[in-house]
Amino acid sequence: MSSVLKAPTTLVADPYSMPLEELDPAKVEIFQNDALWGYFKRLRDEDPVHFHEDSDFGPYWSITKFDDIMFVDTNEDLFSSEGGITIGPMKADAERAKEFQTPMFIAMDPPKHDVQRATVVPVVAPKNLAAMESIIRERAAKILDSLPIGETFDWVDTVSIELTTQMLATLFDFPFEERRKLTRWSDIATSGPDVISTEERRAELLECLEYFTRLWEERKEGAVGLDLISMLSHGENTKNMQPMEFLGNLILLIVGGNDTTRNSISGGVVALNENPEQYQKLRDNHALITSMVPEIIRWQTPLSHMRRVAKEDVEVGGKTIKKGDKVVMWYVSGNRDETAIDNPDSFIIDRARPRHHLSFGFGIHRCMGNRLAEMQLRVLWEEILQRFNMIEIVGDIDRTPSIFVKGYTHIPVKLHAK
Repeated sequence: MSSVLKAPTTLVADPYSMPLEELDPAKVEIFQNDALWGYFKRLRDEDPVHFHEDSDFGPYWSITKFDDIMFVDTNEDLFSSEGGITIGPMKADAERAKEFQTPMFIAMDPPKHDVQRATVVPVVAPKNLAAMESIIRERAAKILDSLPIGETFDWVDTVSIELTTQMLATLFDFPFEERRKLTRWSDIATSGPDVISTEERRAELLECLEYFTRLWEERKEGAVGLDLISMLSHGENTKNMQPMEFLGNLILLIVGGNDTTRNSISGGVVALNENPEQYQKLRDNHALITSMVPEIIRWQTPLSHMRRVAKEDVEVGGKTIKKGDKVVMWYVSGNRDETAIDNPDSFIIDRARPRHHLSFGFGIHRCMGNRLAEMQLRVLWEEILQRFNMIEIVGDIDRTPSIFVKGYTHIPVKLHAK
């Protein structure tokens, strides 16, 4: 079963060729063709808090500047996460989507959010992270040592997906030989109706629920372990979750542990190939890995947006957002905001403040696995630089057909030995 989901590419309109009120960045083809930058540049410059009256997802506000995004993200008393974190569903699919609700703690408000998050956050506690580093290094070394020198292969599947899926299997204590099921379910969960039908998506996610329910039943009978399923099945505030809420939290943890890191691993290779002077700087000074890792995460922004709903009338950027309005924080735009980040379109591995970015979110919903993601990237690049002089991209890149996951499905590369 392939983990790569494809959608046909489409020609993308010039964002400056249309009236401002018609400008809507929530189009798969914009992201799949890497044509989003002009759209967000125009919105930041001309209408940074922008209302879309008639999008494919219904009416919504686009928040595109760094400080405005921070305001929305850190004011959970004004903006609710209930009901979902993505811009969807599409209008045409809205009624069927209501029939298949998967609540998850990132799409909840306090206090329920707080107690569910607290149940699983120990999996990435400092002591656990320290123990994981040697596992990550061993696995990264094994994967890298198996790669062919001078032959073309797909970096996404062979390295990015494989390393992150192995780590995800460890976090869940999931049967290692079946770990690619996690990759598939992650892809299914984040794919839109132009890639997979609602019925097919539902069937595959129910298969995910059935599989994990068996693991749940096994774990709840044993002692509390350090894996996520054990923590959820024993947690006072999670042990009585309804099946669809369990599925929702599974999707959250699978996507959070898989898509984000895997696309940053791929994004780093793309960024260094597009900026050969930075690649040389890295080869000359391996210590720059420390600042390069958060720069990769900023430059890539593996999750392009999160959405909220206004709890009351709120003024943002001089505009009044009405109670009940859908508000989309475009992290991918805020990370390219010239008023908040110097030279934001450039990939600079020795930035003075490399962690000054929005990719992990802020406030109560800030990514709980941010340090694990950074550690995986750091360890991988330490091992890469010991072995290879260059990872060269040798063909066309295929990008993920999604407006939520900003990533890659295929990157053909050749390795150059040291």
